[in-house]
Amino acid sequence: MLSNRSIRQLYFPALTEGEGVGTAYEYYVKRLALGRWLAGRPRPASLLIAGLPQKYGSSLDFFLLAEELGARLTVLDERPEALVKGQRAIAAMQQAGRLTGLDIHWVKVDDLAGWDPQAHASGLAICSEVLQRVPAAARPVFAARLRQAAPLSALFCPNRDNEAHVGLSGLGGVTLGELQALFPGAASGYIDMPPFPPGITRTESQRAQATSGRMEALAMWGLGLYARAEGWLPAVVRRRQAHIVYAFSGPDGRKRER
Repeated sequence: MLSNRSIRQLYFPALTEGEGVGTAYEYYVKRLALGRWLAGRPRPASLLIAGLPQKYGSSLDFFLLAEELGARLTVLDERPEALVKGQRAIAAMQQAGRLTGLDIHWVKVDDLAGWDPQAHASGLAICSEVLQRVPAAARPVFAARLRQAAPLSALFCPNRDNEAHVGLSGLGGVTLGELQALFPGAASGYIDMPPFPPGITRTESQRAQATSGRMEALAMWGLGLYARAEGWLPAVVRRRQAHIVYAFSGPDGRKRER
């Protein structure tokens, strides 16, 4: 259902958001996991982004997903500045001739646990770097709203068991067990274990070179091979090194922990 986009191809939207190769790698492994899960399922005609990231980027990979699916897109968030940030990122992409065919409905809600799921019913509800900023007591309500809004839901959250990533990123985290408790029977696991240290930064010239340099292209090709092998790492390594825990919920879910 999803096209095979390389890390290098995903680097452009990451740069547009003000991020770098770490975000491109994240987008790549998320697409691998989503592609496996969505394979063989009916194509969703509409997509709901149920909250934008707490800090990093605007989830442009989900906008790319909506374009590939040909899906109507609704984006909701409780923070006006996050919605403006996302709109600016989309405008920059469209100025570059990308994501020009998307029909996007931007929605400001009062809070992430209080929106009406029936008013935003979709085929797939998805979010990344969101659940950890919902108060713990309200997370079951948020999870229930996702299930009510869409037959399929996909969540990606910072892995609280990776202390280095959570500490350096400044994000709260969620454990895989906590996510599984909110979405019983969901396909779930660990992803996003890039082979470079968290918090790495690059100069503007280095970031620009990554879009055209041959050595950078080779390095990103190698990263793609490594990303496909993440699931073979021992479970104890994935638990401590993964940046992300995920849960995919839907009818006839194929439960998996990787």
